[in-house]
Amino acid sequence: MANLKEIRNRITSVNSTMQITSAMKMVSAAKLKRAQDAVTQLLPYANKLQEIQINLSASLDSSEGVYSQEREVKNVMFVAVTSNRGLCGGFNNNITKRVNVLAKDYANANVHFLAIGKKAQEFSKKNFADTNMPEIPTDLEKLYADLNFKSVSEVAELIMELYREEKVDKVVLVYNHFVNAANQTVMTEQFLPIESIDAEENVTSNADYIFVPSKEKIIEDIVPKSLKIQLYKGVLDSHAGEHGARMTAMHKATDNAGDMLFDLKLTYNKARQASITNEILEIVGGAEALKN
Repeated sequence: MANLKEIRNRITSVNSTMQITSAMKMVSAAKLKRAQDAVTQLLPYANKLQEIQINLSASLDSSEGVYSQEREVKNVMFVAVTSNRGLCGGFNNNITKRVNVLAKDYANANVHFLAIGKKAQEFSKKNFADTNMPEIPTDLEKLYADLNFKSVSEVAELIMELYREEKVDKVVLVYNHFVNAANQTVMTEQFLPIESIDAEENVTSNADYIFVPSKEKIIEDIVPKSLKIQLYKGVLDSHAGEHGARMTAMHKATDNAGDMLFDLKLTYNKARQASITNEILEIVGGAEALKN
């Protein structure tokens, strides 16, 4: 059994760790509320914009749009959204694992990687450093310093430019969807080309609208904005999921530290009682020896 000093040191260490994890849990809970509010405020606009885009594009040939053209996939790019920091369970590992699985489906194509978040950037340097194009930025972890639509839309514009110039033929967005604080689901969405939707599947597309200046012109304006909103929504969703995952991880860590602290105190008390008993036995033994 360890001596009393070692146990006291471990108790002090575990107690300090529990205080840190408890504080991190409370900080993540506060940040989660703000991040969740940002996603909630964006969703109605994003959903309505997507609905308008579907209604307009359902009656057009998908090949007419520059962002809807299906091409042979020679270059595919994965846009992975992770966090800048760890201590959030499997939040980041789930994204990198999904990308590894998806990359196997494009064994005959050149795979490129656009990382949003420091953890995704570290994964990119380790696995895609030799295949990435010079146009792909490597400092997108700074987006989280001041997360706003303008900064994310610049990334979306870059992706659209690479697609227009046929440097990439397909773009896949991978991020964590925030379900609740304890549950985040990995989402895989085809960002480009825009997937065509059968007009028969969309009931609202049968409505008779008058378009000014024209349906084609409106789509030309809406599609880039819709793509920017789609990426921004994914980043916000992942940001909320990060804080939810970290809050849950720190809650579990705090509970585990509490259990460990209880066991250590029990061990300390047992060792202390054993030490006192040994001292009493030594005193009694010494007294008996003096009598004899």
